[in-house]
Amino acid sequence: MQDLSKILAENRDTWNLALSTTPEKLIQLLSAKGDLREIRIKPSEAYPNARAFTRYVWGPISPFRIALSMRKGSYLSHGTAVFLRGLNEQLPRRVIHVNQEQSPKPQPDPSSLSQASIAKAFSRKQRQSTFIYQYEDENFLILSGKNTGELEVGTVRVDGEQVAVTKTERTLIDITVRPAYAGGVYQVLEAYRGARGKISVATLLATLKRLNYLYPYHQAIGFYMQQASYPAKQYDRLKEAGLHLDFYLAHDIRDLDYSPEWRLFYPKGM
Repeated sequence: MQDLSKILAENRDTWNLALSTTPEKLIQLLSAKGDLREIRIKPSEAYPNARAFTRYVWGPISPFRIALSMRKGSYLSHGTAVFLRGLNEQLPRRVIHVNQEQSPKPQPDPSSLSQASIAKAFSRKQRQSTFIYQYEDENFLILSGKNTGELEVGTVRVDGEQVAVTKTERTLIDITVRPAYAGGVYQVLEAYRGARGKISVATLLATLKRLNYLYPYHQAIGFYMQQASYPAKQYDRLKEAGLHLDFYLAHDIRDLDYSPEWRLFYPKGM
């Protein structure tokens, strides 16, 4: 409503509107005479006290634009980015991932990383957001992502509109770190296959370095690239970052296999 009040104030004279025309009256007029309609975005039953959103849209609008309207500065990521970047055709469980970055946090201390700490952390299930909003048949999953300054976020055109979404290299990193938000490790592998021949390994490496994760995700990325039949000269660049500790492709893997080449545990039979 605040945005509409501002638009009304800026255009009152141009539109030849009376001073008595309030935002509420303008909405009634445009709803009756035009294509303006009200939509409600409601929190799931798990969050009954969360704020609901009212939005006014003119004509058809994609659910991706509706999802982004909830959080200023947000962008689409993970499985939704996989779909919008054309890396596969599956939109996971009709969930749209909306990423709003957290405030900056202290950088991780590399000296705190040990084989024991990795084993302990990855023996447990990975924490996942359950903060879902709903509009008609769509579910919008709100993620509080790492502060990156919108690193490697671009736009794609959807139904004639530009929507903010992570670029392909950033998307591959994100779903390696949080595979559950892309449908699991097998869907992540499919996304890597879909990205083959479409990415810059230099950009991927530079992005991963700037993200500055504590865990050695380069080992998982290299493993995915090898499994997805990338040229060896591409995935060998990931080895240059070092293979100092054993790592895991995902959290809470029950039946493990091991790649000595990548010092990586992964699901047996993958």
